[in-house]
Amino acid sequence: MSDVIVNSQRSHTSHSRLVRALDLFSGCGGSSLGATQAGVEVKAAIDLWPLARDTYLDNFGGVSFYNDRIEDLNPQEVEDKTGKIDLIIASPECTSHTCAKGNNPGSENSRMTAFEVLRFVRELEPRWVIIENVVHMKKWVKYKAFIEQLKTELHYSVSEQTLSASAFGVPQSRRRLFIICDKEQTPPTVVPLKGAIRSIRSIVDANGTYTYSPLVTEKRASATIARAERAIAKLGKNKPFLLVYYGSDAAGGWQSLDRPLRTVTTLDRFAYVKPGVEGHMMRMLQVPEIKLAMGFPSEFRLNRGTRRDKIHLLGNAVCPPVMETIIRSLIEERA
Repeated sequence: MSDVIVNSQRSHTSHSRLVRALDLFSGCGGSSLGATQAGVEVKAAIDLWPLARDTYLDNFGGVSFYNDRIEDLNPQEVEDKTGKIDLIIASPECTSHTCAKGNNPGSENSRMTAFEVLRFVRELEPRWVIIENVVHMKKWVKYKAFIEQLKTELHYSVSEQTLSASAFGVPQSRRRLFIICDKEQTPPTVVPLKGAIRSIRSIVDANGTYTYSPLVTEKRASATIARAERAIAKLGKNKPFLLVYYGSDAAGGWQSLDRPLRTVTTLDRFAYVKPGVEGHMMRMLQVPEIKLAMGFPSEFRLNRGTRRDKIHLLGNAVCPPVMETIIRSLIEERA
């Protein structure tokens, strides 16, 4: 196993018995890292993307990884290899729950992968289940049936909680739905960490590590310059700020460094702008900064693929500190 995981397990397992977990739709391992930091032993993970598999195994070398379509896997065969599974963590396909994806048949097939989670739950009967997704999942036409199946057929107490990563020490205002299930008692309400709010300023490297280019050039899009002008008009000429691409809001396509970052997606969408001697300079936020903005430690290995691939991996991930807090709240208050 990597040093990141080994060190986390040594520091957090003494307070409770061993809990074994299975991570479905694991991506590069955000949920698994949070589980490990909470003292859980992740025994197996499943994801179809080969790059996610390779990155995951760079950080969790002792975990059995299934690089397969979840529909093709037999849950009992997985558990025969891992031993009894106490906790299933799952982040089924989420992009098809957003408005932009529409209601085409391909999107619905993608959304239906959530029911594969229930197939694993039905077969393995873990004590706990945690399902993470975008908040738009609650608008899915089959969402109520999905929750009802967890409650009535699979006999779980279910708590649906929308949590912002910024409440758990992550410098990002990422809101996600967490469906938290316990077979033996009512899941506790997950409480934000005291003093947890961190601004994006805390992780931006302003030390000249990266290369900048002039904000205003002949090739720069007029919309980009307009965003910057709105920020400068608000903040003044001497303060740095972030430009925000691929999305609009009342902020006008920019944000202050004094609050958490807007939601990291699978796209390269944030540029850091700072004043310079000859005018404002800019650069895109770099992968190490985005990794920290997602709540991953700097030592988490993210060495494979292109820059675009790495941002995609991070944008698809679960923020580890949020998952850690949820799992701690379950296993520390268990009956």
